[in-house]
Amino acid sequence: MTPETSLGSRPGAATVNLEPLATFHVELDPILDLGDSQWGRRRVINIIGGSFEGPRLSGTVLPGGADWQVLHADGMASIDTRYTLRTHDGAHLYISTSGVRHGPREVLDRLARGEAVDPSEYYFRLFCRFETGDDRYLWLNRTLAVASGARTADAVRYDAYALT
Repeated sequence: MTPETSLGSRPGAATVNLEPLATFHVELDPILDLGDSQWGRRRVINIIGGSFEGPRLSGTVLPGGADWQVLHADGMASIDTRYTLRTHDGAHLYISTSGVRHGPREVLDRLARGEAVDPSEYYFRLFCRFETGDDRYLWLNRTLAVASGARTADAVRYDAYALT
């Protein structure tokens, strides 16, 4: 994507722009497998740290929080994260993401083994919401964001874009 991409050209429709927000690097503990449920295989992946850097948002990912993930029979993972960020200037932000990761079985098997896999080989997209009481970042409470992610053996990296 270009730094700012416009979507929607139908007459009378509002234009949606994607503005780069930040690149997130979220460090993870090994997967805790809770077993099968009626929705799929429940897994919890604890968040142990990380960082984020962008034009309007940068800082560190605090330890704590997790991805309460469901792995479905077809290999798709339903993503559900909640964790805390500390900005470079000391503000604390709550972030939640929801999304999906799926792809060909052989690609997902390589990811599961911790192998390096080009993110173009699978689909990993997120919807991001933020919450804060810090006056400097109240704009995030009213901002929706989307992201494209990549999984490594011990981290997730994703590029987030504010919908403007």
